[in-house]
Amino acid sequence: MARIIIMGPPGSGKGTQAVHIARHFGVPAISTGDLFRAHARDKTALGLEAGGYMDRGEFVPDHVTTHMLKQRLEDVDAANGFLLDGYPRTVIQIGALDELLAVRGQALEAVLALTVPDEELLARMLLRAKEQGRRDDTEDVIQRRLELYRDETQAVLSAYLQRGILLTIEGSGERENITTAAIAAVEKALAS
Repeated sequence: MARIIIMGPPGSGKGTQAVHIARHFGVPAISTGDLFRAHARDKTALGLEAGGYMDRGEFVPDHVTTHMLKQRLEDVDAANGFLLDGYPRTVIQIGALDELLAVRGQALEAVLALTVPDEELLARMLLRAKEQGRRDDTEDVIQRRLELYRDETQAVLSAYLQRGILLTIEGSGERENITTAAIAAVEKALAS
């Protein structure tokens, strides 16, 4: 059982790492980006609201994101743990997540923060946009997302650092090495 968050700027490999780390710990990887896209695809009320923000490269409002996440955490596969990718991104979302977990008698155990230089992030995201045909990954939108990440999520990282559960992992290099380092850091945190 593990309740983990993975953080990092857009393009840092959070999604890729989340899948491998979650599999190791036997918990679902829950990506807010995937939740947004699924709701948008299914044309739910939450999806339609989120879509406009996503198209501009802006963060989806806290209340929309939290409602989507609350629904997902009620699924059976998340009863014994999860790995969140993309949530929380604001201090308000930290409080909302704390409340969601408190109702379940649970608490976070580790927050992984991937660090990657901005130049590498931009190159990765432009390549991904070309390969996947993702319209939300233009250079202007990428720069805006990086600015928003720095402006809004630094307070989140600071909050988890103060709680003593923030684990910083170098996000450049071979995927397998990053995964191994992340798993080792979480296992050490869970054991203490």
